[in-house]
Amino acid sequence: MTCPICRRPSHPDYRPFCSRRCADVDLGRWLTGAYAIPTDEGEDEEAERPKPPEGE
Repeated sequence: MTCPICRRPSHPDYRPFCSRRCADVDLGRWLTGAYAIPTDEGEDEEAERPKPPEGE
């Protein structure tokens, strides 16, 4: 199995990655939204959704 970030052979301690660095790069991509799944919903549809009452 190869590392999905740099394509080097994976290391058992960091599987499926080859190193801690590549694992951290992948985590950073998830946290910044680089791996976000696109949806068909537009921003206008979000504005139309009812909001929960404040203070509860």
